[in-house]
Amino acid sequence: MSKKPTKTTLNWWEYWICHCWMMGWQNIRGSFHIWRDLMTGNYKDYALMWYDDPYEECVSWFWGTLGDDDTLPKEFLEGLLVQVAQIESGEVKPVPFTQDMFDKLEDLVGDLIKEEDDGDV
Repeated sequence: MSKKPTKTTLNWWEYWICHCWMMGWQNIRGSFHIWRDLMTGNYKDYALMWYDDPYEECVSWFWGTLGDDDTLPKEFLEGLLVQVAQIESGEVKPVPFTQDMFDKLEDLVGDLIKEEDDGDV
């Protein structure tokens, strides 16, 4: 059975309805969740550092999310679709994530992860 070729373009209907409209609703949903936490006093998890005021952080997140716009340009999304098609067809080979890369990542952020595990942060 032959595999159907990967789609590399979006028509305007797909872009506006499937991306723009859905991202708008997702942003509104996120803002309502933060508003709900603010109104019910459930803002203890908004403080990232020990010196942060959870209430002030929640208020800041709420006002910050009201202006969110996570929609991406149609051309950018189509570029991603082209890259996926190139990878699936074998035209472009993905770079494997090797143990050496894991070791370098551990060197960069390992101490941060260990501090969180120890409860020192």
